[in-house]
Amino acid sequence: MVARRVVVSGQVQGVGFRMACAREAARLAVGGWVRNRSDGAVELHAEGRPQDVERLVAWARHGPRHAQVEGVEVTDAESQELRGFDITG
Repeated sequence: MVARRVVVSGQVQGVGFRMACAREAARLAVGGWVRNRSDGAVELHAEGRPQDVERLVAWARHGPRHAQVEGVEVTDAESQELRGFDITG
């Protein structure tokens, strides 16, 4: 199991990014959460099998149809032992 923290910048709020991310995470059986940040970015914590987490990170690099992703910062994170995927903040 691996865990990653991902910060996605660009036009990523108000375009359904969090909802689409949660659907993609559920499809991949990745646990974690996604939230809007006050600086206009979207942050997510993803954990699960390495290949599934990497697929979610790859998805975040483009996001849903109306998103305009300009940057993606990925760092290792500590597992929170999450099974579901929540939309917060």
